[in-house]
Amino acid sequence: MNILHLDSGLFLEQSVSRKLSQQIVSRITAEQDQVVYRDLVTDAIPHLDAETLLAEQQPLTQTLLDELFAADVIVIGAPMYNFTIPTQLKAWLDRVLKAGVTFNYTEKGPVGLLQGKKVYIASGRGGIYSTGDAAAMDHQESYLRQALGFIGITDVQVIRAEGVNMGDEPRQQALQAADEAIAALA
Repeated sequence: MNILHLDSGLFLEQSVSRKLSQQIVSRITAEQDQVVYRDLVTDAIPHLDAETLLAEQQPLTQTLLDELFAADVIVIGAPMYNFTIPTQLKAWLDRVLKAGVTFNYTEKGPVGLLQGKKVYIASGRGGIYSTGDAAAMDHQESYLRQALGFIGITDVQVIRAEGVNMGDEPRQQALQAADEAIAALA
């Protein structure tokens, strides 16, 4: 199995999403599996500009696409910042959501070209946004599901630790719930 592991948490040592994504990779990886790791913070991808978008050959974009196409499983460490994903993760998505490569426009609408891939999202959130009135402010997990679905990746499982900035007890409960969810992965 080929695993693509992406991390986008800004706080390298304290990041909940980094901790969870590493646990997921450790849980699902067998000895013979290949893991490609990409730290989108320490090795940031430049944001998309017009020149890059219009370039016929763009080596970095092609490398990112090759990694994505080769992956059977993608593990994404994605914290919520200001109700959405970090810009570093958005820069990666801007490179791999590519018309004619990962999706096509058709008479019946867009069609994703990546099928049969599994994604695990390690989601870290300071507050609680999965239920209640705050759920309308979730532009993190919902955006990732939509963007991945647009390119044909619909098998997405979220492992979430939320409320981690609401005090020690809620943090410990959130981390324990995430640890249990990871332990239950096949």
